Amino acid sequence: MTHPFFLEESNRLKALPPYLFLEIDRAKRRAIEKGVKVIDFGIGDPDQPTPKYILDVMQRVVKDPKNHHYPLDRGSHAFRLAASVWLKKRFGSYFDPDTEILPLIGSKEGIAHLPLAFINPGDVVLVPDPCYPPYKSGTLFAGGHAHLMPLKEENAFLPDFEAVPAEVLKKSKIIFVNYPNNPTGAVATRPFYEKLVKWAHTHKILIASDLAYSEVFFTKEKPLSIFEVPGAREVAIEFHSLSKTCNMTGWRIGFAVGRAEAISSLLRVKSNLDSGVFTAIQMTAIEALKNSFGFSKKTNIMYRRRRDLLVAGLKELGFPIKPNQASFYLFTRLPAGSTDSTTYCKNLLEKTGIVATPGVGFGAPGEGYIRFTLTVPEAEIREAIIRMKKYYAVSSPKSLIGDHV
Repeated sequence: MTHPFFLEESNRLKALPPYLFLEIDRAKRRAIEKGVKVIDFGIGDPDQPTPKYILDVMQRVVKDPKNHHYPLDRGSHAFRLAASVWLKKRFGSYFDPDTEILPLIGSKEGIAHLPLAFINPGDVVLVPDPCYPPYKSGTLFAGGHAHLMPLKEENAFLPDFEAVPAEVLKKSKIIFVNYPNNPTGAVATRPFYEKLVKWAHTHKILIASDLAYSEVFFTKEKPLSIFEVPGAREVAIEFHSLSKTCNMTGWRIGFAVGRAEAISSLLRVKSNLDSGVFTAIQMTAIEALKNSFGFSKKTNIMYRRRRDLLVAGLKELGFPIKPNQASFYLFTRLPAGSTDSTTYCKNLLEKTGIVATPGVGFGAPGEGYIRFTLTVPEAEIREAIIRMKKYYAVSSPKSLIGDHV
């Protein structure tokens, strides 16, 4: 017999939509239970293992009793120093490891906690739409209101922050930006960041730049940090992750960097809610950062081959797809005649065993789009295209489009 839970959930939990990736995982598990051999283009989790040189360090440092205690509030100085060196080498800017860098239990944690440091009930956070869900949920948990800025393909998926109404702007304290972007794969230009920094100074708004995908790119020009633009240090905080950069998603390690006062405020939130990153993981992450540039070069060659293979296959199937310049996400409109991304993805899983993410799951402007990750081996990409061709052809009535009309 099932007994009703004796407490009612809080209003903030009730206001949350179902977490997109949990819903996708449940649907995938149901298909697997039915015996379907699933090919998963859903969640952006690298399929390759964490490199051996990282594991070797972890095996050593995890045995050291000195690493078994609570981490200090600001974490390991050695890790913060390694992050400072990495930032200087990658972006050309020096950041003080003692005041301007803070270890995180993955960048997601820091992103979700940031609004708690600055947002009061009724305050506004400017959020791109579609977006990574914690921008919205972190704002909600802090009692704030997320004002959504549509990302449109015709605007290169860049937000028009200057279009924010004056009455909203008066209440706004934070703006989230994320380039290379999840889910669209778009990159930001230097003029965009220059304009954003000047605007943030004018309106006294903190820029929260999510740079989790900075090291996944396919062009000679590397993705920018906002701190490569003059004036950004006074108005910005940036979030970095070793998840995609070093294939360490499950390790939960990243860091925030930026204006010292913003770092200090985020630290005050974290010191009341968590006890920091396991010291052995921080020590291991030092080795990961030291080797990250060579590692990324190799993985980007792999991701590019996968991208080109998947783009070619999807084009044959009628998707109006364009190759992404960065990140391991392909974000494309559905083929002509289909607009319902949730139903399309549901049918795709049921009929072909392929998991992809409906664009609307990232926000209303994502409707009509679908996201594929490149974290799938080439053999499975070929198999996925073969499966889709069996059930879907542009001129065939037995299409995934026609099945849900």
